[in-house]
Amino acid sequence: MYDPSVRGLQARAGVLAAALLLGSCAVGPDFVHPAPPDAARYTKEPLTTGTSSTDAPTGQSQHFTPGRDVSREWWRLFKSRTLDALIERSLNNNPNLQSAIATLRAANQAVYAQAGKFFPLVEANANPTYNRTSAALTPIPSSGATIYALHTAQLQVSYTLDIWGLNRRTVESLQAQADMQRFQVEAAYLTLVSNIAVAAINEASLRAQIEATNQIIATNTKLLDVLRRQLDTGYANRNEVALQEAALAQAAATLPPLRKALQQNRDLLSALAGDYPSEGPRETFKLTHLQLPTNLPVSLPSQLIEQRPDIRAAQEQLHAASAQIGVATANMLPNFTISGNVGYMNTALAGLLAPQNLFWTVAANATHTVVDGGALFHDLQEAKDNYNATAWSYRGVVIGAVQNVTDALRALQNDADALKAAHNYQRAAKISFDLAHQQMETGNANVLILLTAQQSYLQSVLQVTQARAARLTDTVALYQALGGGWWNRVQPLPERYLNVGTGEVTPVSDKDKDEGFLRGLWPFN
Repeated sequence: MYDPSVRGLQARAGVLAAALLLGSCAVGPDFVHPAPPDAARYTKEPLTTGTSSTDAPTGQSQHFTPGRDVSREWWRLFKSRTLDALIERSLNNNPNLQSAIATLRAANQAVYAQAGKFFPLVEANANPTYNRTSAALTPIPSSGATIYALHTAQLQVSYTLDIWGLNRRTVESLQAQADMQRFQVEAAYLTLVSNIAVAAINEASLRAQIEATNQIIATNTKLLDVLRRQLDTGYANRNEVALQEAALAQAAATLPPLRKALQQNRDLLSALAGDYPSEGPRETFKLTHLQLPTNLPVSLPSQLIEQRPDIRAAQEQLHAASAQIGVATANMLPNFTISGNVGYMNTALAGLLAPQNLFWTVAANATHTVVDGGALFHDLQEAKDNYNATAWSYRGVVIGAVQNVTDALRALQNDADALKAAHNYQRAAKISFDLAHQQMETGNANVLILLTAQQSYLQSVLQVTQARAARLTDTVALYQALGGGWWNRVQPLPERYLNVGTGEVTPVSDKDKDEGFLRGLWPFN
């Protein structure tokens, strides 16, 4: 049974609490989104529409299209199925990305937990006791027995009125921190795919340099054999043979560092894919398998604040700092709480719910700090100073982002010129080397001329290889600097659980990702 008067009292209290909540205000500043950069372009001079070109592989002209959107899977523009496969596998297994995603789930749960304070706290309590009281006291219970059992069942309700918006600002701050973590996930995603693309290009470049070095070693070996035969027949002297032996040794000495760099780069690809080095990546990369994207987007500086995940994360950090000013302000104001409990009490469990055993209490409490040595005041000043520091950090992130895009654009323009010059150098060095080689075989050339031509040709081959790789790498850098197109992604990133004990990795189910019944019920979104 339930007393109608109690129900009416609770209803009136609920209406009063709702009215106070809806009519209250949240103290502290409302967050204002930062203004976009006032820069209209990246470079002081007008940006050229494209780069130079040459007839070397990956020597096409790249064209810049201002305002063009960034593809969500920009790495596919390199037309490498092996790169696509490695990135897809890495998105499922990379520890840093999965750790960031799990941290995001935890941050969301912190928001939901704090949002629960928008609702009253209701606790149920059952308390059976066995007691003896002094006969000198007023008889308890009413029967006068000094030894008795007492059964109590009650509901306790308490609710802190959010008149000054303390809880709303706290939830706002936590939500901003969760949003910041969401953009850190996007930053981890962008960093991962960019690092894989760069590592793949580095591997292709190293393989090409090793191949060129092996060709130079083979050519030097062949020339050394020619000189030794000429030495035996008297057409060459020992000094010429020694010079060629030194040239061969010098070329061979460049091979181990290249092999070491290739092996370490392979280890890096394994780690990015979430594997141990002993497992190794299944894919191999060559420059001939990578195409150069020729039509490149160039977002306006004002678009970067929406596209770059690091800028969005810094903006949410600024939002969280702004909300903390409201939290510190609300802590300086009176705190109002209403509470009550209702239940039944009887000396016997049977008949506990009889009307005459009903009891209830309704209470209100107001608390305000009078003297605290200035602690709350300085907490507020600290929150304001933290906001100012975060604002300057945000500005630094924006400037750095614009600088990244500018550097990438300048690099692409100069990379094209560098490849053109290196290709011309290689073409001339090849002609010189071939002529010196022919003359050497016929005995009509000085060995020093041949060695000089060899050295020039070796350097030209390596320069062309490095210039080709630089164009590909700086194209990756441009896509990364523009934000990587994460906002166009349709499918969510894969989420995985890791069993530390067994090492087993399992997908996170939709039930595990359930955001709870509180989502959308609190005032802040």
